[in-house]
Amino acid sequence: MSKITHKKVDVVLVGLGWTSSVMAMELASTGLEMLALERGEDRDTVPDFAYPKMADELSYAVRLKLMQNLSSGTVTVRRNEQETALPYRSMGAFLPGTGVGGSGIHWGAYTFRPLPAELRLRSYVKETFGEETIPADMTIQDFPVGYDEIEPYLTRFEQIVGVSGQAGNLNGQKLAGGNPFEGYRSAPLPLPPLKKTYNVSMFEQTARSMGYHPYPTPAGIASEAYTNPYGMQLGPCNFCGFCDHYGCLNYSKASPQTCVLDALKRHKNFNYKTGCEVTRVNLDSTGKKATGVTYIDTQGNEVEQPADLVILGAFPFSNVRLLLLSGIGEPYNPAKKSGVVGRNFAYQSTGSATLTFPDKDFNTFIGAGANSVGIDDFATSQIDFKKEGFIGGAIIKSSQSGSGPIKGTPVPAGTPKWGSAWKKAVKDNYGHTMSVEVHGSNMSYKDNYLDLDPTYKDRYGNALLRMNFNWHDNDMKMLAFMKARVEEIAGKMNASSVTTSFKKVGEQFDVRPYQTTHVVGGAVMGDHPSNSVVNKYMQSWDVPNLFVIGASAFPQNIQYNPTGLVGALTLYSAKAIREQYLKSHAPLVELV
Repeated sequence: MSKITHKKVDVVLVGLGWTSSVMAMELASTGLEMLALERGEDRDTVPDFAYPKMADELSYAVRLKLMQNLSSGTVTVRRNEQETALPYRSMGAFLPGTGVGGSGIHWGAYTFRPLPAELRLRSYVKETFGEETIPADMTIQDFPVGYDEIEPYLTRFEQIVGVSGQAGNLNGQKLAGGNPFEGYRSAPLPLPPLKKTYNVSMFEQTARSMGYHPYPTPAGIASEAYTNPYGMQLGPCNFCGFCDHYGCLNYSKASPQTCVLDALKRHKNFNYKTGCEVTRVNLDSTGKKATGVTYIDTQGNEVEQPADLVILGAFPFSNVRLLLLSGIGEPYNPAKKSGVVGRNFAYQSTGSATLTFPDKDFNTFIGAGANSVGIDDFATSQIDFKKEGFIGGAIIKSSQSGSGPIKGTPVPAGTPKWGSAWKKAVKDNYGHTMSVEVHGSNMSYKDNYLDLDPTYKDRYGNALLRMNFNWHDNDMKMLAFMKARVEEIAGKMNASSVTTSFKKVGEQFDVRPYQTTHVVGGAVMGDHPSNSVVNKYMQSWDVPNLFVIGASAFPQNIQYNPTGLVGALTLYSAKAIREQYLKSHAPLVELV
């Protein structure tokens, strides 16, 4: 293996998905020489997502062609310290993306903003229900930014994405058809809601008849032609059904490709390289200043890339692993109750019901990722935690993203797995089923964390990241509460059969079935180095010229998909770098 040192750049960004692309675009006006390093391959709408290439269910929804290659990079997983962690070798619970665009290519494009209460969760619970409501092993904390502070950046990211939807709270005025429980919006959503498929309309009508408040979920999918603030043009969605797991072939679904990258590439001070797997952040002799990064290129060379400013904008697992491999910050140790790097790892709590209607045809081959109507009547801010015995909340919704002939074949419980009886069941049921889903919060706990695996290493001899995670009763109690609500709604819809899939209190984490890719935490943001890795501007407490961007900063998971908040925090950090850090190169938060 040869060792190479390249010419220094002003800024090096690790990863080139949503966070790094938006960050680079926001810093482009500074004239700084920026270089993004992406370990995966280069991808663009044309030729990579062009029809008919992308309309291939076997390649993309079954064989998961856009996802990370687990044979060359993975994590190990264990549920408790009595178990030996084993490598995640078959895609199941979560689907990390790779390549230019990252998980922003294959996502469903739900672009929520958090509830105000979620950003100050610990304070909200203490003030409303008493500190004793918080279990002793729960490590939730407030984000160091409040809703008023982050709201302009939520609005800006929605405009970059081109979100379709209906505001429910515009500067304090409640608007019909929107979510009345959301935090205020300073501007309407850029585009009107997507059209609704039949199942979504049925759910909406039933929920409204029960006194709930259904609203079209905010979708990063264009309902009309749109030009975003970067000058990128999106076309209206045609509900082709190739959305989740796929790159958008129609320039309709928001992604770094459709919303940022072509505008970013026009800036001569930005460049990027693919096939570059960053293995560590380099530090000077003091350990308090980053001097760049080291990566392995496609030829197997070890390359040192010097830089004055280092920005980690990769998937949460990768951000945390790089911090640990680089010796930045104190690793979290639950036994000693010390350290912060790897602390407060959290996931997402989900469940669903499948409803069958022999007399209805939902045309399930059509759809879009965030084609959905939901209710927030049981959101985090709408539940009496003391009375119900749990902390958290969820959106209940019905959606239809499009299902192909391989994965879109739901059959009744008890149907044989193959043969003539299975074929008949597919024929009888295809197009006659819909779902009602729960997408909920997940709290952080002292025994759910990330660290380096002592046994397994990657192909370069570096320790794999170890995911220590199991379900806790609090989140399962929340799901039991939501299951009862879903069953009430399903009962009003008069389906011929209803099959539910919800985890129960005491259930163990199972890595095999898909749940969500919304892993968060491990490099959390906070108001002091004792409880966080980065400050409110995503700047490392330990290394001031290092910023760590993305969902790794969440101290626990919100009830929604995290991308909207991730984008807003990226914009917030970019402004602080542009207007404050570049003037002083100093810590942006002074400790008292």
